Amino acid sequence: MERHKVDISSGHGDEKPVKLAEINYSEENRYKTKVSELDRVLGGGLMPASLILLGGDPGIGKSTLMLQIAKINPELRMLYVAGEESAAQIRQRADRIGIQKSEMKVLGITDLDKVIAHAKAEQPELLVIDSIQTVYRSQLGSLPGSIQQVRECAALLQQLAKREGVTTLMIGHVTKEGDIAGPRILEHMVDTVLHFEGDQSRLHRLLRSVKNRFGPAQEVGVFEMNEQGLSEVVNPSELFLSEMDQEVSGNVVTCVMEGSRPMLVEVQALVTPSSYGTPQRTSSGFDQRRLSLLIAVLEKRAGMQLSGQDVYLNIAGGMKVADTAVDLAVICALASSFKDKPVLQNTMVVGEVGLGGEIRSVPHVEQRLKEGAKMGFTKSLLPDKSRGAESGMEFIGVKYIHQAIRKAL
Repeated sequence: MERHKVDISSGHGDEKPVKLAEINYSEENRYKTKVSELDRVLGGGLMPASLILLGGDPGIGKSTLMLQIAKINPELRMLYVAGEESAAQIRQRADRIGIQKSEMKVLGITDLDKVIAHAKAEQPELLVIDSIQTVYRSQLGSLPGSIQQVRECAALLQQLAKREGVTTLMIGHVTKEGDIAGPRILEHMVDTVLHFEGDQSRLHRLLRSVKNRFGPAQEVGVFEMNEQGLSEVVNPSELFLSEMDQEVSGNVVTCVMEGSRPMLVEVQALVTPSSYGTPQRTSSGFDQRRLSLLIAVLEKRAGMQLSGQDVYLNIAGGMKVADTAVDLAVICALASSFKDKPVLQNTMVVGEVGLGGEIRSVPHVEQRLKEGAKMGFTKSLLPDKSRGAESGMEFIGVKYIHQAIRKAL
């Protein structure tokens, strides 16, 4: 990685304003980590002198991802500040994932002033702080992990990255709600915020960019955890549809956009007569309030009586979706399970549902259709306004949910 020292003062220096056109900048300065899913999420690779925050649940694979970078790039000069593990533990994990030769160095201290002194002396191409909640400044009286310590340490690391040109990646803890622990200003200070998501009971992990000053936000990389660490999933659609049974009622395939990447996911619904006075409404991977809204639309606009039915909805594979293009697939899955009739074979369903029961168009239709065709789907149930999108699939256009249910089942 090319070194770039940047002289950024705090407002007391002799710097003068510079014209925007005179500022040197090149995308070629990015350092490719060779972990293609990570490079995708970062916008093309690590930007020199950038400050990155990586958050995620304990044991999700944050530290393993850092070792994965060292494994693929043995020539990368990485300084790994181990605040939560001993050097021996890191060496043990490195041996397990197969790191045989690497320029990575491990530093087992958490006094930030000493860490910065070592970083200036070593001039690493990548500095990893694991984690920001464990490092501290001795001048402050508060404990490591406190708001004061986290804010001060992050500010000093930001100065190190910008003034010395040391690309810095901070690993952060998350709260039980999934937010990065510490002051909210932490996310404003950094250039990039990455979230590592996934259910530990499943093998796949999602790396999502929540904020990125050097590339598009909301990009997603998909990994699979195995004995050798994290392996990249080149075709996520195949992973999420690997166990689908199209002959079972309530199963519908749709396509969601995660950043610029289309991914096919399976929507599963189960509608059964309620045994209690109040019917159950349970969803996994889909907003429960949105599910209640779609059930109300089904009852009002399609005459489907679900008031005495328990409704269970699941996005297979542990995915969490927020794309409104899933609405129509949820409607069709509920109707399929209620009538106990499977949807048409090899049919992909995409569309947003309005309160009037109308099917609204969604963005990136052609990308979604190309992904469906690549995975072997031959029919597409879409909003009628999407007519004309090129895919090679049989187009089934619908305007209202009662038409969609009739054509899908």
